[in-house]
Amino acid sequence: MKQKKIPMRKCTGCGEMKPKKELVRVVKAPDTKNENGDITAKGEISLDLTGKKPGRGAYVCNNIECLKKAIKAKRLERAFSTLIPQEVYDGMKEEMEKANG
Repeated sequence: MKQKKIPMRKCTGCGEMKPKKELVRVVKAPDTKNENGDITAKGEISLDLTGKKPGRGAYVCNNIECLKKAIKAKRLERAFSTLIPQEVYDGMKEEMEKANG
């Protein structure tokens, strides 16, 4: 029987390759556009604990230290090609602390 391939992803904080299930996905939702194709609202950036939200994703280990490293080095901003306000980072830290208990 053929062994199932385990998808690997790179943590934006520490840079280690880990199985996808061990990491938390940070997602930038798609921009909303009007009928003319003009962008009316930028997609919001949030943690995706289920891994099912639509949009561009980046991965980070399930600990606060890796998230802080990714924030400090602006790796998430680079991955999404956009500036991320500090309030969004604070919200992600709180959500991760709640999820880890």
